[in-house]
Amino acid sequence: MKNSTTQNGNAPTHIAYKVSNNNEKSYWTRIGVAFAHNDASGFNIILEAIPFDGKITLRNASEGNSESN
Repeated sequence: MKNSTTQNGNAPTHIAYKVSNNNEKSYWTRIGVAFAHNDASGFNIILEAIPFDGKITLRNASEGNSESN
């Protein structure tokens, strides 16, 4: 995610994922990041890809490696 890991010196507050399900296993692919607005009323979202189904999962960046969920 070149040039998308910081915005105005801040770290992203959320990570954007595309989640695919195959049989009983889920595959998490990181596709972007989100930065919370200073007034906590919204986000700036930077995507590197857009899923065909249009579904994007946002998880708190502080939750660590969400791909194992």
